[in-house]
Amino acid sequence: MLSFSGHALRLGSTGFAGVKRTAATVVSGNKVSKLVRERLKKDVEKMWIQFPGFRPGLVVLQVGDRDDSNLYITMKLKAAAEIGISASHVRLPKTATEDEVLRCIVTVNENPEVHGLIVQLPLDSVNTMDPEKVINAVAPEKDVDGLTSINAGKLSRGNLGDCFIPCTPKGCMELIRQTGTSVAGKNAVVIGRSKVVGAPMYSLLLWSHATVTSCHSKTTDLAAQVGRADILVVGAGRAEMVKGAWVKQGAVVIDCGINHVPDPSRASGVRVVGDVHYPSAKERAGYITQVPGGVGPMTVAMLMENTVQSAKHFLKTYQPRKWNISYTKLKPQKSQPSDTTLAHSCTPKTIGQLAREVGLFSKEVEPYGTTRAKVRLEIINRFKAQPDGKYVVVTGITPTPLGEGKATTTLGLAQALGAHLHVNSFACVCQPSQGSYFGVKGGGVGGGYSQVLPREEGELCRSVASEVMAVLVLSTSLEDMRCRLARTVVAYSRVGNPVTTEDLGISGVLAALMREAVMPNLMQTMEGSPVFVHTCPLSDIAPGNSSILADQIALKLVGPEGFVVTEAGGGAETGMERFVDIKCRASGLCPDVMVMVASVRALKMHGGGPAVTAGSVMPKEYLEENLTLLENGCIHLKRQVENAMAFGLPVVVAINTFSSDTGAELELVCARAKQAGGVEAVPCSPWAEGGAGAVELGQAVRRAADTPHRMNFLYDLEIPIVNKIRTIARSMYGADNVELLPEAQRKSTLFSKQGLANLPVCMAKTHHDAERKGVPTGFTLLVRDVSVHAGAGFLYASVGWNNTPPRSPSFCCFYDTDLSTEVK
Repeated sequence: MLSFSGHALRLGSTGFAGVKRTAATVVSGNKVSKLVRERLKKDVEKMWIQFPGFRPGLVVLQVGDRDDSNLYITMKLKAAAEIGISASHVRLPKTATEDEVLRCIVTVNENPEVHGLIVQLPLDSVNTMDPEKVINAVAPEKDVDGLTSINAGKLSRGNLGDCFIPCTPKGCMELIRQTGTSVAGKNAVVIGRSKVVGAPMYSLLLWSHATVTSCHSKTTDLAAQVGRADILVVGAGRAEMVKGAWVKQGAVVIDCGINHVPDPSRASGVRVVGDVHYPSAKERAGYITQVPGGVGPMTVAMLMENTVQSAKHFLKTYQPRKWNISYTKLKPQKSQPSDTTLAHSCTPKTIGQLAREVGLFSKEVEPYGTTRAKVRLEIINRFKAQPDGKYVVVTGITPTPLGEGKATTTLGLAQALGAHLHVNSFACVCQPSQGSYFGVKGGGVGGGYSQVLPREEGELCRSVASEVMAVLVLSTSLEDMRCRLARTVVAYSRVGNPVTTEDLGISGVLAALMREAVMPNLMQTMEGSPVFVHTCPLSDIAPGNSSILADQIALKLVGPEGFVVTEAGGGAETGMERFVDIKCRASGLCPDVMVMVASVRALKMHGGGPAVTAGSVMPKEYLEENLTLLENGCIHLKRQVENAMAFGLPVVVAINTFSSDTGAELELVCARAKQAGGVEAVPCSPWAEGGAGAVELGQAVRRAADTPHRMNFLYDLEIPIVNKIRTIARSMYGADNVELLPEAQRKSTLFSKQGLANLPVCMAKTHHDAERKGVPTGFTLLVRDVSVHAGAGFLYASVGWNNTPPRSPSFCCFYDTDLSTEVK
């Protein structure tokens, strides 16, 4: 026997020196594919051990119902199951349009649980389709068939380590390797130039350093070309076209053809043959594949290998239940510009990118421009089985004209948790309203380096004083919204019976009008953290919180180890009480941590500091150290911490710092907050530093979230209306008693007869004389009126101090807001 590249070369019957040669060694695709599958199975088992519950995912997309396609798909699904790959078969009907197929592909592209997608060809549809367009819609990183133009281009340029190689050529190379033949330096001939076999096979051999000749139907003297081949790969699709006499002695012959020829001896009347005349070629070749049992099994095996390879690549950046999200690194300036200037200096991510980063599919997002989008409610069903994340609610001391920075702290905390502590974090805030925000306070979308972008879109005002807005806040689904709108009372009959929108026949059209409004608005912070800006219920007649739906969706998106930071309007005695007794009752959600926002200068005002007038110079009491005034104000902080603790949840006090605060003042507030029962008290500077200024607060919140706790409501829904009001007044406000004026008494009696007494109560507006600072006590709360929002699902009591909507001051903060006209 003669040596051929280190391997024995068998001589034919007419071989050299009259030596009798034996037939070629048959290279079994069945045996080799079995070895490959066993190796892949071990790889998948290792993935499962490293990442419990993880399995490579494969989707086979089929259009129509061809029998041959069904057979091939069955083989692929069976092989995937044996290896441990999670494979699914998506079949679209023959009537499917090209657009429907493309939409289906986009959905699979976006699914992080799928690592491989193949489109079964041919596309069996009654509608015209462009197969090239369909194939190229598959994401290159999931194109485990290796047929997209991007993968084909990389292969043709020799980027073999950065692309998926088509399965049949890849299987051919594996069979060649099994023969022990070195490809480098050999003469290789490829017959056929299809995109599936011939063309990629040519590139594979070329970049494996063979001298390659590509032959096809136009090639002259094909026999002579074949006769020079040390390695011959045939994929022409013509039965037994290559004759044994053409084959070079000792050549490696890989037959990719599958053809049916008549055979009366078979029950089917046909038999399967390749493109090579096997009986004669076997007598001359050194190694040869059979048909069937040669390349076919390898094609399926290589599809599995590509899928596992894709999953391995995915795992390089995969962290279980962690977003692959990019954050903006801020560079805070010492001389800080205005909020608007800062907002205009930052270029936000496109909303499509942000949506993908937090796990949203394109079909679940309705973009409004490039930086804002509505999120469809169907996402709740997709994440139904996923546990919720940690739920953090931010409240504060009783608001002052100075502003405590509650929205800024909410956004800064979300940025700290996400961009700096590397946990999934989502913020949920209200859309601002002029009555509540466009005075000396902020714009309601945060400030400094902790604000919503684009600022102009976040500051859009809404119809905030209507019950419809309250319905949007408390709805838990489209169906729930429809029911709430239907029972909304719009008038009373002459005999005093309520008239609802359902009675008037307009509840359906009203629900249709609210179809888009009920979807949360997805935006982002300055550091690129996701934020829902949704609903703005005026706290005079509604809870004053952002929507339940925003919180629900965010809690699913962040996953069980993530955090959702939502905001409660007003102080702990008002906004927090409504959040728990109204919003949490409707949602069924229970917060894990309460964050109480306070500031040194606001506490000084509660301690008896002078009044502040918009546009005037800030009194020196708020700019200089004054521990006596601050000590007096800490009595108010103590009461608010106790109010928050009344709901059974751990309280973290966040002291929003300003440049005028001294170390002694901050130490005093921290000490008094802990004495009051706060689990931790932390100074933070989200306005000046963004998330970096709230890292310590974020760490405190994470520790507090692990504290055993059980939320409780302030009152039982079954007690009389007046008792609910009295419980709130005494527990939260410090009142000695309540007095219902005649109209309030009449309404309470009427609502009780109508079966509405078991609704929670929203206490509207200021609960005591605004001139009384600190912790007012020894007063009787006067209730002038009691009204009902039957649709929203609560009663609201109008108290007797100040019930008129706030008027804007002579100089409003919105004058600082402008539209950037710079073209970027």
